[in-house]
Amino acid sequence: MNELEYKLYIDDVIRRVETARLKVSEHHIVKIVAVSKYSTSGDIQKLYNIGQRAFAENKVQDLKAKTKELEDLPIEWHFIGNLQKNKINNLLTINPSLFQALDSLDLATELQKKLLAKEMTLDCLLHINAAKEESKHGVMPEDAINIYNTIQKECPNIKLKGIMSIGAHSQDKEVVKESFLTAHKIYEQLEGATICSMGMSGDFELAIECGSNMVRLGSIIFPK
Repeated sequence: MNELEYKLYIDDVIRRVETARLKVSEHHIVKIVAVSKYSTSGDIQKLYNIGQRAFAENKVQDLKAKTKELEDLPIEWHFIGNLQKNKINNLLTINPSLFQALDSLDLATELQKKLLAKEMTLDCLLHINAAKEESKHGVMPEDAINIYNTIQKECPNIKLKGIMSIGAHSQDKEVVKESFLTAHKIYEQLEGATICSMGMSGDFELAIECGSNMVRLGSIIFPK
């Protein structure tokens, strides 16, 4: 599709976000993060040209490549993938705006060591496995508050901003909704938390209605 058609398409996605947002409150603000993992730098540039500013990758090497290719653009880069300890230094070299997938106290401890050595800080979200699915990373809901508070206390170079969660892998809307509500309830109990990142292309409207204020949209915002 040409640029005008693409803009009209994106406007429709934004309208859907707005409709879901207003069901919560006219004061409820939702940020769209465009997940560009299956897209080219050219695709990102096209979306940037019509106003999108926050983009996310789930592999460190892809994030590194795209930040370099698009270094002239003031893009807000997020990292949303599982971070292996041996890739921490590579991620810190890129220094993303937000690391959304801090999924264990063990990883936080290692990340803190590397941040301290580099005299850096990093904004992060605690990844919660709200649906308790074996296929997903993240801390268990019953441990989340304790782990969040421990990281705040013991890892001063990690600046926790809230939580990230992925909806239950289910065709049952009520099951998905329950996973979002579980994560949001935890979010509400965290001191100083401002970001509740929930919802992807297939379930973002439901996530917003359950309290999400940040959605991670991939296939719906980069149509093939």
